[in-house]
Amino acid sequence: MSSLELDPIFITLKLAAITTIVLLIIGTPLAWWLANSKTRYKTPIEAIVALPLVLPPTVLGFYMLIALSPDGFIGKFWSLFSDERLTFSFIGLVIGSVIYSLPFVVQPLQAGFENVGKPLQQAAATLGAKPFEIFFTIILPLSYRAFFVAISLGFAHTVGEFGVVLMIGGNIPGLTKVLSITIYDHVEALEYSIAHIYSAALLVFSFVILLITYTANRKLSIRL
Repeated sequence: MSSLELDPIFITLKLAAITTIVLLIIGTPLAWWLANSKTRYKTPIEAIVALPLVLPPTVLGFYMLIALSPDGFIGKFWSLFSDERLTFSFIGLVIGSVIYSLPFVVQPLQAGFENVGKPLQQAAATLGAKPFEIFFTIILPLSYRAFFVAISLGFAHTVGEFGVVLMIGGNIPGLTKVLSITIYDHVEALEYSIAHIYSAALLVFSFVILLITYTANRKLSIRL
């Protein structure tokens, strides 16, 4: 019987942490634009952002594999600046995870920005506040609940992903072998006792994250 592996746990947590940070950097301005834009392109972009919610992970992973390959449009561009390939690498996992978990960060942030409302922003603007100042002094403080939800869901969703990381990163120990793939390997090898330990840990982790998120969200709603 195989012993417990710690590398997949560290790789998974590292991947989830980096992915969540990148998602906040990308998702915050995107959610802000979606919350305030009136262009006709808003709805198609919202649909594109939400695609990972309904698209099978293997389908998304397949097209990401093609795009990140040395002959793909992203992989070919990356090769101009680096000798390393994106497929079957940790950086490739981050790119795939960012796309796969994008709606879990953008949608809560968009809802939070929309809930702030226009009157406060208009009042600040009449007092001479610039858009940059309005965002950081009014929007962000009033949207902290949305950020909490976005961070929690983005991190937890990345921890539990399987199809996308398997297609892009493969199963390279110490590099791209995350926890979900480790569980699959042990099940395939009929090592159910080890698979039970990993699966139970993920189950408890997911439940705790959701419990904290809903509890905090409820308390913050009462205070507002």
